[in-house]
Amino acid sequence: MFEPEFHNPTSYDPFAEAEESDARGVKEYVHIRIQQRNGKKSVTTVQGLKEEQEPKEEFESGDEVDQNILKKLKKVKKLKEKGKELSFEEKILKTLKKEFCCNGIVVQDKELGKVIQLQGDQRKNVAQFLVQAGLVRKVQIKIHGF
Repeated sequence: MFEPEFHNPTSYDPFAEAEESDARGVKEYVHIRIQQRNGKKSVTTVQGLKEEQEPKEEFESGDEVDQNILKKLKKVKKLKEKGKELSFEEKILKTLKKEFCCNGIVVQDKELGKVIQLQGDQRKNVAQFLVQAGLVRKVQIKIHGF
């Protein structure tokens, strides 16, 4: 007798790719994703920034770093909020919020570490900012979504 197979639809997990620990090079990339909320509302997430990724004046490939963005990052590095030192992600978030006129937060995840969340579709803006600030090279950025 024929037994049909039924598959229950599951929700899409945008972080499923990063959870594969044996996937080659997953830890080396900065993942920028978009998650649809309701209607036109969306959230942009940035995952994979490492603290040792300090801004560089120039990459080996000869790509120039935008000096204005570098100055903004250095200014934020000196800030302390309510007497406590800001983490690397919080410093980046503070600069991104001012640069793109949006709100955001740093979320601590058990498996993925610190993830930056920004309001709206900021994928291209964040990717361009990270490259211009000298934090990552363009080949190290993976943009996911739509």
